[in-house]
This record gives sequence, C-alpha cells and structure tokens, in this order.
Amino acid sequence: MIIINIDVMLAKRKMSVTELSERVGITMANLSILKNGKAKAIRLSTLEAICKALDCQPGDILEYKSDDETQT
Repeated sequence: MIIINIDVMLAKRKMSVTELSERVGITMANLSILKNGKAKAIRLSTLEAICKALDCQPGDILEYKSDDETQT
C-alpha cells in the first residue's frame, strides 16, 4: 500500500491546500483525491511540481507499507 503524506508536508511547510493547488497548477478536486489516497496514479510531472512547491523529495510524500504493517 502506498501512503500519500501531502498533509504532513503541508503542515511542516505551513502551507494551505489552496496555496499548493495554485503553485502546482492542479485543481483542488484532483489534489484532494491525491491527498486522500484515492488516486490510482500520479504523473511524474505533477509529483515534481509538488516536490518543488513543498521543497521536498518524493520520498517525503510517498511511503510504502506492506499489507502486514497496515493491518497492525
């Protein structure tokens, strides 16, 4: 399972979802889908823009947890 940690990075950077949406050029609806883990995919260009806006690495946003870890 892939965990999306955009909320964590937004809090660390003291940035609102609206501000991130404007900086990245992604709609609030699509950002919400991504942020809530409902997205099936993310374009590398979108991931790059998010990382640039949040001044972070992809690993700060994306996290892998095995099924065993998510059940505990």
